[in-house]
Amino acid sequence: MIIGLTGANASGKGEAAEYLKSKGFEYYSLSDILREEARVKGIEPSRENLIMLGNKLRREKGLSILAELAIKKIKDKRNYIIDSVRSPFEIKALRQLKGFTLIGIDAPVETRFNRILSRNRAGDPGTLEDFIEKERKENISADTNQQLENCLKLADKIIINDSTIEEFHKRIYEVIKKTA
Repeated sequence: MIIGLTGANASGKGEAAEYLKSKGFEYYSLSDILREEARVKGIEPSRENLIMLGNKLRREKGLSILAELAIKKIKDKRNYIIDSVRSPFEIKALRQLKGFTLIGIDAPVETRFNRILSRNRAGDPGTLEDFIEKERKENISADTNQQLENCLKLADKIIINDSTIEEFHKRIYEVIKKTA
């Protein structure tokens, strides 16, 4: 089984990935591929820089380049997670894999903003209005841009992460059980 994870910033993709890793899934992140590319190029791996780098790589190497790089890492019939799917073109490439399911993770905007505040990363917006505006700019539909809203629309299953971690894990388990 190969599970792709997509969703808005601070929706819970990382927590979903951690849960699946605890169930034996092998983890790959398209964002980690970008972070490695940034490291090689000497670029500070801030959210803004990674978004720009991802857009640049899509322009230069193809719209599904990040997914293609992750696909090369899949070697056997183990269970895999591919995290940080942010483009419909990445989804199209990943759908070529037998057993691929895209799970969208979402949560109310206020909940996601509060998570942003609590994790306190450099460059994160300080107000709800700034958070909403930043997301709007990040979702401008252009082939080379990330398109989280469009990716959520393409998800096979959507899990709303608006409760406790235990409830979220239960929702993930139910989706995985039905997918297997």
